Amino acid sequence: MSKFESRQSQLKLDTDEGWVVQVYGSNRRLLCVLEPSHAWIFLIGCVVGLLLSVIWMNAARYSPPLEPTPPTELPIWQVD
Repeated sequence: MSKFESRQSQLKLDTDEGWVVQVYGSNRRLLCVLEPSHAWIFLIGCVVGLLLSVIWMNAARYSPPLEPTPPTELPIWQVD
């Protein structure tokens, strides 16, 4: 009975491991593995990109428009 009990304790699943997504091709070869750290980095990148775009648009809205400086001399047209 002690052998059976020791096997039962070994079959416990570790639920603290998180999740992993494995993507396989049609020929059963592993294409890529997505782990929780990949999802967090993607989410942080999306948030940072969104914040940068909002800041950039607000800065562009409230900055004075650039006025082109008129040329001091007219360009010389070369006629052959």
